[in-house]
Amino acid sequence: MHPIQHFKTITQHRQLVRYYCFRIGLYRQGLMHDLSKYSPIEFVRGAIYYQGNRSPNNKEREVKGVSMSWLHHKGRNKHHFEYWIDYTLDENGKVGFGGNRMPKKYVAEMFCDRVAASRIYRGDAYTDADPYDYYIKGKQFGSTGRMIHPETAAELEEMLRILKFEGEDAAIEYIRKWLKEK
Repeated sequence: MHPIQHFKTITQHRQLVRYYCFRIGLYRQGLMHDLSKYSPIEFVRGAIYYQGNRSPNNKEREVKGVSMSWLHHKGRNKHHFEYWIDYTLDENGKVGFGGNRMPKKYVAEMFCDRVAASRIYRGDAYTDADPYDYYIKGKQFGSTGRMIHPETAAELEEMLRILKFEGEDAAIEYIRKWLKEK
């Protein structure tokens, strides 16, 4: 069990997300980001399954077959596309599960979250390509592409693409302008 290391990791992550949220003008979200990680159900499991180089939720899932911490977390944090999965209707009125479109401010926070997580887990090896490459890897594996709303996916991918090919300042500027559009 690694409670001190886990506390440091999630606190550093929140600080980075706050930094990026503030840069794009999402002050409240920067302050409130991931507070559920300090709740007992998330924090204790995070300390138990802490590894330092990837999410403890992945290890919990490997060991237990499910991550109770993740189920708690995604149900309380609107910057995760999984929060927005619900019953949907297709063009023929058939009911199924799918991702609903996320409000812009949560898509932007999701970008901040992914950049911060990549920076924390990759450390000195981080490049601006890492968040995009990780997202695309998940999409190819099928873990992202099935349930994220197509418009939300396109918005996030564009932000990550700009980060990868034009750099952090260009991505931040793009998001600031995008958030102001109706």
